[in-house]
Amino acid sequence: MTDAERTAALAGPPEEVARLLLEAAEAGHAEAQLLTGQIYLDGNGVARDAAEALRWFGLAAKAGNPMAMNMIGRCCEHGWGTVIDKALAAQWYRSAADRGLAWGMYNLATLYTLGEGVSEDKAEALNLFERAAALEHAKSINMIGSFYEDGWVAERNLVTAASHYRKAAEGGDFRGQFNHARMLAEAGDLDHARHWLSKMTETATPAFREKARMWMTQQTSPIWHDDLIRAVD
Repeated sequence: MTDAERTAALAGPPEEVARLLLEAAEAGHAEAQLLTGQIYLDGNGVARDAAEALRWFGLAAKAGNPMAMNMIGRCCEHGWGTVIDKALAAQWYRSAADRGLAWGMYNLATLYTLGEGVSEDKAEALNLFERAAALEHAKSINMIGSFYEDGWVAERNLVTAASHYRKAAEGGDFRGQFNHARMLAEAGDLDHARHWLSKMTETATPAFREKARMWMTQQTSPIWHDDLIRAVD
């Protein structure tokens, strides 16, 4: 089941969706077990219960569901229903990644980038981001742009960075949309920069929107004037 199909499966009245999912999950359907874990994690149609979410993710993972493996990693990384254990999170992300799941590759790559739960290894991180990017994972494409912009492992190349940010933006990643807008503005294309900043606000978290706004207000270049800042308000 794709991310879009999962979203559609959860689109009905929450309590009714929860009832149907629980019936299927209890009958042993791994995808339903995964989705049941998600509704318990989100408190969507049921009382929020991270420990119960983790239990359902575990059942789905036991049946071989890669996304469930990834979600167990998320629980271990963030302490949802269990203690924080980033080394264990890395193991679960690797299990998901080894089964071809782009999210598993992305999450494992992030740990390698930061050196959390694993030894810092930006070369391995870039390799994993590139594997996920080949599967059109927008967040990974954005991260590759960051590697080229900052000169991590790869030689610094702003043209390549800009190309990746554009692809990530078009793929719907709000961080990619901000980075794409940032590069457009610096190149003098303020109209398109404003468009992508506005697009970013449709899906960006409140914390990221505030971070983006703060970054813009701290810039000394005249291109970051009130007109562009208002696009993220």
